[in-house]
Amino acid sequence: MSKLTVVGIGPGNFENITVAAHRALEQCDTIVGYTVYVDLVKERYPDKELLTTPMTREAQRCRMALDLAKSKNVALVCSGDSGIYGMAALVYELRGEDTQPEIQVIPGLTAACSGAALLGAPLTHDFAVISLSDRLTPWEKIEKRLECAALGDMSIVLYNPRSHGRPDNLRLACDILLKYLPQDRPCGVAHAIGREGEGMQLLTLQQLRTYEADMFSTVFIGNAMTRILAGKLVTPRGYRDV
Repeated sequence: MSKLTVVGIGPGNFENITVAAHRALEQCDTIVGYTVYVDLVKERYPDKELLTTPMTREAQRCRMALDLAKSKNVALVCSGDSGIYGMAALVYELRGEDTQPEIQVIPGLTAACSGAALLGAPLTHDFAVISLSDRLTPWEKIEKRLECAALGDMSIVLYNPRSHGRPDNLRLACDILLKYLPQDRPCGVAHAIGREGEGMQLLTLQQLRTYEADMFSTVFIGNAMTRILAGKLVTPRGYRDV
């Protein structure tokens, strides 16, 4: 049966791919995706046709997958979750009001969850997820979202904190947050989650300002209750008798 399945493959290691995602990749004819993401799964599915596009070719990638899905069972792979900064919305937008090809979305483990587990338990209370990439979102809007999250005393997860084209965005974000939050606010960085070189680091908001993050880093900023316990970043939920 021909259809397009948009598959969240999690952070990168096979252990964190869901059973539903694995089944979709086993049953498909063709795997389509950003080159880096296809490379993460191709060894597990050697008999599949593999089609890739480079970064910034998202619309081309999705159109290709939609076209192929008219006659094949196609899996479009996304890192993390397919609907959180993934391709799920874009394929629906491009298909528009048509009902063919059939589209199925399979969720995956996003970096906010997998990175939080690596660091400890920093997201046990309300939190905001904000991308610092201003390629598709005006920086002024990102600034406003950072301010609102800080004023709401929410734990904050920052995706896309820094790249070659955006070397100052994490520093600029920290400068905004430091207007509302103390310099010693506990923070953490999860790096290369589920991949070779995986690691984590705990630091303060002031130290985070000069941290050399990259596109494989996910940044966590605690709320007023967050603290470091035995080397782990922990945000209490507020249970009594603790």
